[in-house]
Amino acid sequence: MKAIVLEGPGKARVQNGPEPRRVEREVLLQVRKVGLCGSDLNSYRGRNPLVTYPRIPGHEIAATVVDSVSHAEWPAGTNVTLSPYRGCGRCAACQRGRPNACKDNETMGVQRDGALTEFISAPVEKLFRADLSLKELCLVEPLTVGFHAVSRGRVSAKDTVAVFGCGGVGLGAIAGAAFRGARVIGIDVDDAKLETAKTSGASDGINSKKSDVHERLAELTKGRGPDVVIEAIGLPATYRSAVEEVAYAGRVVYIGWAKEQVVYETRPFVHKELDIMGSRNAMPEDFTEVIRMLEAKRFPVDQAVTHTVRIEETPEILEAWHREPERFTKIMVDVS
Repeated sequence: MKAIVLEGPGKARVQNGPEPRRVEREVLLQVRKVGLCGSDLNSYRGRNPLVTYPRIPGHEIAATVVDSVSHAEWPAGTNVTLSPYRGCGRCAACQRGRPNACKDNETMGVQRDGALTEFISAPVEKLFRADLSLKELCLVEPLTVGFHAVSRGRVSAKDTVAVFGCGGVGLGAIAGAAFRGARVIGIDVDDAKLETAKTSGASDGINSKKSDVHERLAELTKGRGPDVVIEAIGLPATYRSAVEEVAYAGRVVYIGWAKEQVVYETRPFVHKELDIMGSRNAMPEDFTEVIRMLEAKRFPVDQAVTHTVRIEETPEILEAWHREPERFTKIMVDVS
């Protein structure tokens, strides 16, 4: 069975993988499409501290049920996506009903093998079906990460939301905030990504290479600042900007994972009385909300997916992405 295996940093190969072993409460799936995200790139680069090698990557999935045995509610031929997370059920986060933040979480493609292979077996409780195309189904999981950040930020139609970063995760936050009726401002260094942000729901875009972000945000919010700032890049500069630019008594949500220490001026934390939150992975309700949004055709699917390749071309596209990351927004791999 064909699979993409990360043998180590910078080493991706097409190999023959083992046939999936289905256990009770699981169904056999034929993988149709897999999306690649920043964590896959970091795994390829050797910069993901959670991954071990060898590893089959891939956690953004569109698949078709092949064999469901006794699970009549999931008949063969049903197209699905799935939640790739597995919590322990015992840690503090799981006990609080937040398994997305499980201390010992195992995500497909990171702590355990993922979906860049021809067939996988998955628990029925992780499956989601919808009236969506395979491409749309493959976009559900990456969009849920941004939607979860919007949920963490308690975004409502009364809010103005600024999103730092208009890549795949940032687009999810933009679409999620817009779907709740908020006014959204996208911030990036790439005009093409800002245009996609506008078709995803942003009313305004700021190119931080061409404009002063502070001045533009002040202009767009009449000096108040955004009610919510979502950071979806993971740079020290944008971590700091989030707390500097957000309104008094505002909310800051961090999705991006800074790869180095961030030095803050702490006065805004207290002086503004900010709510500062992390956001990790997604909950089942985030999947449901993304599916509703996609079924309503509120997201520019074709514009957001910038590259599609065959599974055999995955090693080459990973290397190209590593060398020129600015060229890519969302890569999808056609598996079958």
